[in-house]
Amino acid sequence: MSHMNGTVYILIFVGLFLIGGAWSFLKQKISKGVVVLLALAGLMCFATGVMQLM
Repeated sequence: MSHMNGTVYILIFVGLFLIGGAWSFLKQKISKGVVVLLALAGLMCFATGVMQLM
């Protein structure tokens, strides 16, 4: 099974980390473009990790 390596879990962790960073930046009233870019990157990492689990 390909999901036994740590790459999947690293992608999920990084995705959650980036989404949390986007939430933090949003609360700090950082530029919306930066928040959207960070959130999209986090969602892509998270979605890639979850899809590889399936």
